[in-house]
Formats: sequence, C-alpha cells, structure tokens
Amino acid sequence: MYQKGHRGDPREAAPLLGRSMPFALYQNGVYCYTTRQEAEGMATKAKRVAIYVRVSTTEQTTENQTRELQAVAEAAGWEVVGVFADEGISGAKSRADRPALDKVLRMVTRRQVDMVAAWSVDRLGRSMRDLLDTMDSIRAAGADLYLHQQAVDTSTPAGKAMFQMMGVFAEFERAMIRERVIAGMDRARAKGKAPGRPALAAGTNDRIRAMRAEGHSLRAIAKAVGCGLGSVQRALAVEA
Repeated sequence: MYQKGHRGDPREAAPLLGRSMPFALYQNGVYCYTTRQEAEGMATKAKRVAIYVRVSTTEQTTENQTRELQAVAEAAGWEVVGVFADEGISGAKSRADRPALDKVLRMVTRRQVDMVAAWSVDRLGRSMRDLLDTMDSIRAAGADLYLHQQAVDTSTPAGKAMFQMMGVFAEFERAMIRERVIAGMDRARAKGKAPGRPALAAGTNDRIRAMRAEGHSLRAIAKAVGCGLGSVQRALAVEA
C-alpha cells in the first residue's frame, strides 16, 4: 500500500512503510511512496483517452486538432482508445445531431474511457446549455476532461475545482429553465389560454389511428398529419 501526499526527501516516508528507502512515483503533482514493484504496476495503468475533434464545414480538416492532441497524449503517457470526428457539423448542434460526440459520451458512461480530450472548449459546443450538459455528463461518470487551448486538465486539483463549478452552473441553468417554463405557463393561464400544445384538429385522431392500422410508422404518421411524435403516441394511447 502506498502513501500519498508526501513531498521532499523520499526517506521521510520510510517510517510509514517500515522500509529503509521506499520508491517515489510522481502522480498528479504529488509523490506516492511505495515499493518499486507496486509503482511499476501503477505506472502501467495508462489513462484511457478518447480524442474528440470537430470542424464546422467539409472544407475544413480535423488533422491539426488530431495531431496536437495525439502529441499531448504521447507526452503524458495516455492510451488513446480512438479519435472521434464530427466533420461539417456546427458547434450549435446538439448531441443528438453529432454522432461522434454521442459515441464518446456513451463510452464515458460505460466507463470505457477515463478522459475526453478536445482541442478547445468550442469544439464541444457553442450553445451554453449543450456545453454544460456535455461537461456534466463527463463529470457525473467520474471521467476527466482535457482542453488543449484553454490548458484545462480536470485530473489536476485546479481542474477538478473548475469541473465542480461547471456542475453548479449546469444545475443553475436547469433551475432557470424550469422557472421560465413555469412563469410562461402561469402567464398563459392568466390570459385565459391553456398551457401546452394546441389540441389536434377534429378528425386528426381518427386519421392517426387509421394510418397506424395500415402499418405506417409513427414518424411517417406525424409528418403526414403535421404534428409531433408525442401527439401521435397520445392519440394511439387513447385508443388502447
């Protein structure tokens, strides 16, 4: 078992381990004193990193982003599990419209990677809400984030503090959205309007059920009658 948090002469940790000269392994800004065999075992467990790159147009290339991030990974001794690229996709798009980012975050949730590395924070997203959601997903799974241009590494103490602050901002953003939605519903009621989506036109429910009986998909039905998937599902649920 190693001792964390000691600095200075490794011999100062000897009484803690009952050894004359423990081996010192430098990790995350502090020395971890242990035996050489244990330290070698710890050093072989390289951090698994997913590199995420993105460009907004097909005329641009992700080559520069990839090269710089791979160089950082090699210098840090990280294991790159893959390079995931969204090409020709705007940063204003949500996770649902960015297949590479969605795949990376799924891997984070499944604990298949320990860190996500991106060239800059705007590669993750330009919408504050989507950016906070992405960072919150990474933080909630216990993974870390490296942002090259901003020199942010959440595996360091300063980076962890930043991650915690981002979690606070994400919760604040969700609370503000809830308040705006509730305020909007109250305002609609005050004006005599029913909150929520308008009711479907007469006969639409019958048309939805008829199309479903003919074997049409829910999406095809929604497109044909000009309503959302939720409205189609509710119409079919009433029939059931």
